[in-house]
Amino acid sequence: MNWTELATEILDRRIYDRAVKHLREAKVVLPTFAQLAAPAGIPESIASQLEEVDADAPRASNLFRVHWYNDDRRVGRQDVPSYLELPEALTGVKARILVALGRNFPMIGAHKVLAAYGCLVPRIVTGQFDPEAHKAVWPSTGNYCRGGVAISRILACRGVAVLPAGMSQERFDWLAHWIARPEDIVRTPGTESNVKEIYDKCAELARDKANVILNQFSEFGNYLTHYVCTGPALRAVFEDARRGDARLRLSAFVAASGSAGTLGAGDLLKTELGAKIVAVEALECPTMLYNGYGEHNIQGIGDKHIPFIHNAMNTDLVVGISDRSTDALDLLFNSEIGQRYIAKRREIDPALAARLDSLGLSSIANVLAAIKTAKHLDLGPHDAIVTVATDSAAMYGSERRKFAATHYPAGFDEVNAGEVFSRHLEGITNDHLIELTQTDRARIFNLGYYTWVEQQGVPLADFDRRRDQGFWRGLQDAIPKWDRLIEEFNAATGLNRPG
Repeated sequence: MNWTELATEILDRRIYDRAVKHLREAKVVLPTFAQLAAPAGIPESIASQLEEVDADAPRASNLFRVHWYNDDRRVGRQDVPSYLELPEALTGVKARILVALGRNFPMIGAHKVLAAYGCLVPRIVTGQFDPEAHKAVWPSTGNYCRGGVAISRILACRGVAVLPAGMSQERFDWLAHWIARPEDIVRTPGTESNVKEIYDKCAELARDKANVILNQFSEFGNYLTHYVCTGPALRAVFEDARRGDARLRLSAFVAASGSAGTLGAGDLLKTELGAKIVAVEALECPTMLYNGYGEHNIQGIGDKHIPFIHNAMNTDLVVGISDRSTDALDLLFNSEIGQRYIAKRREIDPALAARLDSLGLSSIANVLAAIKTAKHLDLGPHDAIVTVATDSAAMYGSERRKFAATHYPAGFDEVNAGEVFSRHLEGITNDHLIELTQTDRARIFNLGYYTWVEQQGVPLADFDRRRDQGFWRGLQDAIPKWDRLIEEFNAATGLNRPG
């Protein structure tokens, strides 16, 4: 296995030809990365069909919705990605916190479907994946494997979800609806922090050559897709906010580490706009902060290791957020009493209060980390922080009910709402935050050695070359080459519109 070189030409013509035949019969046209980054470039012959297509259906047309520019109905397209600007009355800081919404992505209501597309499609157009003979294995803590299963189904190939058994019931309910064979949902021991157990299962599955492991933690397609698609989308969000304030500057980009794919957008925002890159992790499992370990419930973040695709040497701050805060605020934001308290007692626009259900657990963690960052850097009204809401509250109803039953068995009332707001929003400080020195960056980078070299067998030279920012800039050369291959693949199928 080559860990750091990306295929940008056809490696196996026989596999390639079979894939062309397969997708021709499935009536699938593949969007280019340029089209997903700037969907105004999608041909009208394709865009005009989307109004009639259910955003949650396994239809090939929905590949052309795998971008940030879907409107809130998830039917049409808009010029600026949907985002929330959180007011000072909620955040307690004067800095403008802008949250791009992943809920508008098709099929899974989360932006991880974009990462899944970016990991599988380059393998198809380079003749590395045979949709008829191979199974796409998607190791994840929830949203990425759902995105992978959705992409696999559209491409008419088998997708296998590998995720911890302790994840939210809603994830498994969704998977049961989308996967035809129950054995294609593989439950591994543990919960959010048990990524090693996922890797062990994937190593077992990889013994069967029909299984192609698309590990989001080591697939550079994940990093590149967010660099080329999510980065410009967040730049567009910032530019929209700046229309009312020419002095506004993008001071920071905040994202939970997870697989570190989304953090790839920060490399673009730092290069173009000077934004600091802030990585977020669970305080209960403070790997980057304190070389720590533990369990937590901020679903969407995998821990106890440093992802192979995390550009640690370009990260500026690390912030720890407790799942006690994310669980409590999830209940506040998604209960009738909580929303009424926010709107009436805190005098926040009821329309905005209602939209706080756009924030899932890791999304709330991102918001809290943005607030901590603003306080630590002493940011003012002409500073903006941009972050993402990976998914919405829709995936966490079962978790919310468990939390409420445990902590508020007599019911969640207005007094409780006030206590949650006071403790977890008003009470935020800049504790458990490190502004990284070069030594800190090297420490975090070096932590990855134990996972990738000792456990996963990455050659030391491949591991170390990621220290150099030139390596990461060089990866970007793959994108236009992949787009050329996608265009050639579509030409080979002979299709002029998706099915």
